[in-house]
Amino acid sequence: MTPFLALVRKELTVLFGSPVAYLTLTMVGLITALVYFDHLRVYNQILFLYSTTTMGGFDTATIPPYVNLRDQVFLPVMEQLALMLIGLVPLATMRVFSEERANGTDELLLSTQLSPNQIVLGKFCSTILFVGLMLAVSFVYPATSLLTAQLGLRHLVSVYVGLFALGVALGSIGLICSAFSKSQLVAAISAYAVAFVLYDFTWTSDFVGETVVEFLDALSLHQRFGGFAEGLVSLADLAYFAGITLVAMSLARLSLELTRVR
Repeated sequence: MTPFLALVRKELTVLFGSPVAYLTLTMVGLITALVYFDHLRVYNQILFLYSTTTMGGFDTATIPPYVNLRDQVFLPVMEQLALMLIGLVPLATMRVFSEERANGTDELLLSTQLSPNQIVLGKFCSTILFVGLMLAVSFVYPATSLLTAQLGLRHLVSVYVGLFALGVALGSIGLICSAFSKSQLVAAISAYAVAFVLYDFTWTSDFVGETVVEFLDALSLHQRFGGFAEGLVSLADLAYFAGITLVAMSLARLSLELTRVR
């Protein structure tokens, strides 16, 4: 077990030894704050509008049901946080395998006591730890709105589970792209492209039949994440994200096997 932990520690050391990790975490905190306070500003403006148009002052009975923290602030912020993960997770995964290939250390890594499965799992674990740290940074302000709206701890946990599952899936996609490329730039761009294509297939409704649209919709990341944002934890959605992870790890292992053959 010691070589495996050493690999995880080495990956985290390399990641935090570069400015990419700190830049990514800073961007997460900054983007989350900007998105959250912008939606909160609009929400407060709507409340102010109702308070100034009500005879005798502010009257909560005049506010439509859809004007609330959940629909006006929390859910839109969760949607944009999901898109933020698509943009930032590839920054953490682009170097995981491609740097090894570029430096020629991938063959050296295969000559250690670690099996290909352990190598893939070690790199995957370091990536997931960083994704968890990203979510911890990003969730401070959304959690505040959720608690203020009294949606409950269960809803908070549901959304966090959904974002983490989405982050794991995106990290897995990034690992695949990094495993089959020597260029970190190519790995990052490939991860962006694949993630954006998989995120939402609603645009295909004008080109394909309804049956195909339903099939593609079931494969979209957005459709699977939406239930968690609503506070619903689905085993089918969790299995979907787990399936993406398993496929990604299998393909990454295949890339190592191809390296060993060569």
